[in-house]
Amino acid sequence: MAKYLLKGNYVGEGVTGLRLEGGTRRRAAIDALVTSVGGTLEGVYFAFGETDIYVVADLPDHASAVALTLAANATGAVAVTTTVLLTPEEMDAAAHLNPQYRAPGV
Repeated sequence: MAKYLLKGNYVGEGVTGLRLEGGTRRRAAIDALVTSVGGTLEGVYFAFGETDIYVVADLPDHASAVALTLAANATGAVAVTTTVLLTPEEMDAAAHLNPQYRAPGV
């Protein structure tokens, strides 16, 4: 499974819902969402500043990650973006590849 970072910002009714339900019920809802696509929730963190919530999850594939993002964003209560996270070993593997590239105009 691949690891993903989902960042969200509550919008409109999402803010009201968070105030009513609290953080632990939101975490439970997020866990149910992640497990519904065969994933595992690693952590949920609320923040203040640029991003309201950070979620780290292991998901089966990119399609699952996109499905989660689409489901959350479709509610209009939260705006979610997704980032694929790489392990140090995956970065090592990438660093040892030797792609051939010609810059434009060269």
